[in-house]
Amino acid sequence: MKTCVAIILVLSALVATSLAASIDMPEIHNQFQLVGGSASAAKAREGNLIDPNAMAKGKAGPEEEKNAQFWYDLAYEEIAKRLEQPQLDKRKAKNVILFLGDGMSLSTVAAARIHKGQLKGNTGEEDSLSFEKFPYTGLSRTYCSNAPGSPTPACTATAYLCGVKTNIVALGITAAVNFNNCSGSEDPANQVDSIAAWAQAAGKATGIVTTTTLTHASPSGAYAKTTNRFFESDTDILTYGEGQNDPATCTDIATQLITQAPGKNFDVMLGGGIGKFLPNTITDPFNKKGERSDGVNLLSRWQGLHPGGVLAYNRNQLLSVNASKITNLIGTFRSGVMSFNKMADPKEEPTLAEMTRKAIEMVSKREGGYFLFIEGGLIDYGNHFNSPTNSLSETLQFEQAVQEALDITDPEETLIVVTSDHAHPLTISGYPGRGTPILGLNQDDTDVNGVKYATLNYAVGTNQYLDEHGQRIDLTDQIGAEDFIHPSYIHGTIGVHAGDDVGIFATGPQSHLFTGVMQQSTIPHLMAYASCIGNGPTLCDNED
Repeated sequence: MKTCVAIILVLSALVATSLAASIDMPEIHNQFQLVGGSASAAKAREGNLIDPNAMAKGKAGPEEEKNAQFWYDLAYEEIAKRLEQPQLDKRKAKNVILFLGDGMSLSTVAAARIHKGQLKGNTGEEDSLSFEKFPYTGLSRTYCSNAPGSPTPACTATAYLCGVKTNIVALGITAAVNFNNCSGSEDPANQVDSIAAWAQAAGKATGIVTTTTLTHASPSGAYAKTTNRFFESDTDILTYGEGQNDPATCTDIATQLITQAPGKNFDVMLGGGIGKFLPNTITDPFNKKGERSDGVNLLSRWQGLHPGGVLAYNRNQLLSVNASKITNLIGTFRSGVMSFNKMADPKEEPTLAEMTRKAIEMVSKREGGYFLFIEGGLIDYGNHFNSPTNSLSETLQFEQAVQEALDITDPEETLIVVTSDHAHPLTISGYPGRGTPILGLNQDDTDVNGVKYATLNYAVGTNQYLDEHGQRIDLTDQIGAEDFIHPSYIHGTIGVHAGDDVGIFATGPQSHLFTGVMQQSTIPHLMAYASCIGNGPTLCDNED
């Protein structure tokens, strides 16, 4: 029992330390858990809390789903069904903004709504997030081709940005490519284009914004094509490639972003993760060594490709940028992922709303319109850490960014879609009275031993709060602290994803199409339909 308690304390300390650090949060996904196989992962991967080589090995999806056309046809069928209804909205979307709340389950949305209201001194349940006021809502089915249960951000990004479902850690390629098969991912026959590429082909401006890193799974779905989402730099290919892959034959994600279309053509890129772009012989603006082993400074290469472009490393630099006087903008505000907003230095790190405004300023210069991807990526981190204190705070930052976009765009020509990539097993439990603090104890219910329990709980996590007899302890004196880890049922090294459907919220031209239950991979095809881009059916097909 003492050994078990010691292990729990160590894991709790690790998560608490991660929460307390405002700089360089550890990578939460661990390749061993994500794709399976031997537990003898490379030593360099031990900094991750979940080994990324453990979810796709030994898992295969249906053979027909390995062909991109299967998903295209399915999306076109779902569009056709929606077009069978009366089409009162004839407006074309000149601009499209896709907001992605990473790990923003519907329970997270509900809890954040209540938290927002309680921060105002109200009971909370009556409040609403900005995007909950949108006129149209639907549900997205998030499973991946070889993962019928809980998905991960790579395969989901391929779905909601490329319109194709793929294997669990793959990006921008079909499910025909096996895990860590570089030659397969480099084969154009297996690659799929994103809606960002479709928009560029139509002459539109494009960009990505995230609170994680520019090479993280979600934003990478807009430009990368790789067998492994963890191949963010050339060094990572050696770390995660399990001896099967070589940077000479597999192009890392950062290199793709800077040197290949559509990434090299982005008008704006804002987020964290400068380390993936710098050689390990250079110290970045945050006093960390770069991560690249090939000696290449990709930011210098980007500057050479965009002589009229500007690089920003802190909030003041970003806010001082005059979008009308530059051609391109890249902002990297941490060595790794950005900080939880509650812990960020406001002089150093911009808010998601501030990045959203600047990104819209950049892409709005193009007469033909734009496509913009904006991610609140740390909602997921908060839920992984079993810290609704942070996941709800990040959700409120996210909804403020959505409101910022609403305030500065024209609703007659801008389609705004808000969704999530996957859920988390967060529950709002019991029968608490109206106005019960959402981050506190349920004051109206107890377990069979008469011990009150938290309103918010997770299925899997580090802290079960049990005594030496395996009975739940009273949390009255602990819950409510900023670094409190909320209870979970199953003991794990960190919280996990869930396979629930997630919400879709839409407003603007053709937003009525984003209703009902749909495949996640249908989302970009609906956006393409509304804005008349891509190779599928579009609104403009109906013009005389």
